[in-house]
Amino acid sequence: MKDIQSQFDPRRIDIKKVGVKNISYPITVLDKARKVQRTVAAVNMYVYLPHQFKGTHMSRFVEILNRFRGEVNLHGFQLILEEMKARLDAPAAHMEMEFPYFLHRPGSTGRATRIGRYRCRMHGSLQQESDLTLEITVPIAAPEPLQGERGMPRSLGHWGDAVLTLRFCHFIWLEDIIDMAEEVIGRQRTATAGLFQDKDREFTLSVENMAKALGESLSGHPHIKWFSVLVDNLSEGFSTFATIQWQRPGDCPGAPERNDPGAARCPDPGKNPN
Repeated sequence: MKDIQSQFDPRRIDIKKVGVKNISYPITVLDKARKVQRTVAAVNMYVYLPHQFKGTHMSRFVEILNRFRGEVNLHGFQLILEEMKARLDAPAAHMEMEFPYFLHRPGSTGRATRIGRYRCRMHGSLQQESDLTLEITVPIAAPEPLQGERGMPRSLGHWGDAVLTLRFCHFIWLEDIIDMAEEVIGRQRTATAGLFQDKDREFTLSVENMAKALGESLSGHPHIKWFSVLVDNLSEGFSTFATIQWQRPGDCPGAPERNDPGAARCPDPGKNPN
């Protein structure tokens, strides 16, 4: 059968992104406490299509994903991008994975352990070099309320989210970033609640202070070379937000030399450093 898709296209129009999206696929993520955690990701795969090609074979995206069956974890991210780029003869390949990550978290005083759910997203691009970002969404509860007249606390509710997007030069555990963020969020909630003594007053958190506090903590991590922080407050009828970006001046401490041919261009959060 003639390969129509690879034939020359005289229209000379580049297509920036062509591919498949919302593939539901099982992946394996490293878990610091339990070694591995199996979850299900929504996967988007796409490539840059130069003007000289009529199209690309959509079925090949899924074929590549299936070829790495059992290895479609964060460690295999780079290998899949390389396979996409080579098999589809594309100048650039991209893949996104969004998945829920679950952690056992301590409950508040007198309450049982709870399961925390965190939305994670990885985006990888491979052109001449690799670029990989990791995004983690950490929920923010309202400040601890004062005791009511009958000694029962009011419901905390969902105040908003902190979305942390990172580039890094060494292995980082997902749990460590989540723990760091929740510690900062907890301090901000406690400090804010302490400002009010009247139980009828509203408890408020500042998106600006929260973003700055998270940024200060992340910038002190030696393995992070770039990050952005978005803090969203979900108010009734509208929402407020604050966002910051930061980039480390120079290389991370202990990072491989740029001219080292053995240096990994794409740090891999799914590869156990041990």
